[in-house]
Amino acid sequence: MSNYHSLSKQSWEKALSQMMKNYHIYAPLAWGESQDYERIDEDSISEIIYNHPKPASPLKTFFLPVKENVVNIEKSDKKKIIMGIPSCDLSGTNILDEMYLDNAFTDPTYNKNREESILIGSDCHSLQEHCHCTTYGIKPYPEENHDLTLSRINDTIYLQVHSNKGEQLIREVKEFTPLTEPTENEIQGILDKRKSVEEELNKRNSDLPNYSDTGDLINSSGDEIWKKHSETCVSCGACATICPTCTCFLLLEKPGFEKVRHLDACQYPGFEKVAAGEDPLNELYKRFRNRYMCKYVWKPEKFESIACTGCGRCIEACIGNISKNELFLELKNK
Repeated sequence: MSNYHSLSKQSWEKALSQMMKNYHIYAPLAWGESQDYERIDEDSISEIIYNHPKPASPLKTFFLPVKENVVNIEKSDKKKIIMGIPSCDLSGTNILDEMYLDNAFTDPTYNKNREESILIGSDCHSLQEHCHCTTYGIKPYPEENHDLTLSRINDTIYLQVHSNKGEQLIREVKEFTPLTEPTENEIQGILDKRKSVEEELNKRNSDLPNYSDTGDLINSSGDEIWKKHSETCVSCGACATICPTCTCFLLLEKPGFEKVRHLDACQYPGFEKVAAGEDPLNELYKRFRNRYMCKYVWKPEKFESIACTGCGRCIEACIGNISKNELFLELKNK
């Protein structure tokens, strides 16, 4: 149990205040009726939201910004600490790393952004309407790709170390405030909360097909169901851009040897348009189906990591009120 540490919320805020001198610290803050990552300052430390799923923006926005110059790579003046990261986003990093940290073709900007970030994962102590991470084998608490796990219970902050980066950050926290080792009962309280949320997720989403079965259902489906569910789609691309694993981009060349990587989405009209105006995805329902084929059929053929982590953001962001989960249930029950 020695990798667990605890301190009061007041002491944690004191440490964050001191660490802001050396880091840019991002954490979930209230954003309308939702929450999103914001760079915190002295005035907003006390407003940090803990253990609530999930920031409106996915973690990928820190590693693959919407717009980024990939030629003139400048080293940041400070490293980043990113707090409040849910397990669905941390698991989504698996496929991003497979794509961008491939030994033969490592992407230098993505690698820089990853290396300059310290990731503090967050246990989810509740769930939102469309959360379904456990359907795809992901727990509602961090298990991978992070440096520390943070759980807040009442006014106590519990930190669990998972990497050398995390251990180094703990040493820095100790410079500003003493840490204690939680009792077995306190740790059991953390584990009990995790189990409770996991059971609630499993119960709520018990009818949804798992990742592999979903791919089989999509692959064997006909056109009619895709035409039906795409009727209200407006090709805004919100589902793809908000997704923690979608990574399509355009590379725009500008004067002065400037190359800008710009986020793209397969739902945009003209996404696959080629010479002479040919476009295999010119019909709306074909573009709509393409995204699901990519996530559940084609990506599993190429990568070891899953391409959907059950965060539910695509459902929440959809202007046309399209629910992929309703579509999958209809496929399953046909």
